[in-house]
Amino acid sequence: MQRIKHMLNARDADLIWIEKEALPWMPWVFEHALLPKGVPYVVDYDDSVFHRYDLHQNPIIRFGLGTKLRRIMAGAACVTVGNEYLAEYAHCAGARRVEYVPTVVDIERYTVRLPNTGEGPVRIGWIGTPKTWKSSAEPVFEILRSVLIERGAKFHAVGAHLLSVETGNLEVVPWKEETEVAEIQTFDIGIMPLHDDPWTRGKCGYKLIQYMACGLPVVASPIGVNKTIVQNGINGFLVETPAEWRSAISTLIDNPDLRRTMGAAGRKLVQSQYTLQTWSTNVLNILSESRALHTGAEDLHVGRSHG
Repeated sequence: MQRIKHMLNARDADLIWIEKEALPWMPWVFEHALLPKGVPYVVDYDDSVFHRYDLHQNPIIRFGLGTKLRRIMAGAACVTVGNEYLAEYAHCAGARRVEYVPTVVDIERYTVRLPNTGEGPVRIGWIGTPKTWKSSAEPVFEILRSVLIERGAKFHAVGAHLLSVETGNLEVVPWKEETEVAEIQTFDIGIMPLHDDPWTRGKCGYKLIQYMACGLPVVASPIGVNKTIVQNGINGFLVETPAEWRSAISTLIDNPDLRRTMGAAGRKLVQSQYTLQTWSTNVLNILSESRALHTGAEDLHVGRSHG
């Protein structure tokens, strides 16, 4: 009801800025009816959320919502996307304008901590949700268990469970927005394992950007935008097989100088390409241009709808 109220109050806006969709799990006909007529909108995607509907196991959901996000994209003045997979989907949906906007961080919030000098165990870190822990990260933890034991290292999983757990070489703490940066700063190595499927191809590498912003070397699966963010051998490693995972992590555990060098390269990449400070002006320009192309107006009053 709050979202509907926001949509109705946006009739005087020059532009509506939507993240993904205005009314999740509601058919397009309702969203279309409530979006103010004559007011252009820009829609943003940093995940392949359309597969929530078009690949749903329930045929009723696929029938009723499978094409919803295509229709949203087709009606938008501009679609902003975080990677090529999302861009291709938007183009196929008939989007009239598609612009690349990567996932970014506030570089003033993500700072580099002093490196581990060998006084404590090396900490391999991961951040995510219980669902992605089970599907992607826990299998890699099991692959790395022997390496962790041999080298006395720890695996620190943020968000894997809702409660804190410590058993053997595994430490789990709940995710909290106010502490996530501080938790990442306790890592020595950040990892982002992924399975190759339609959902993961839409990922925009947020974990990697968070890790690198804190000056960490990374190890990641070569899926989607990970292949763009990770410069193999420079700011981290791209790995696929269990043997490659063990080799990359072992190499980084054993070489603190390499960790520092790769971490510095990652931090430099984020500073140049993935910061809020860099992209905020670019996004404002995209919004202003989208409004101007729609009506010829230049002054902008932005209405926001967060999906």
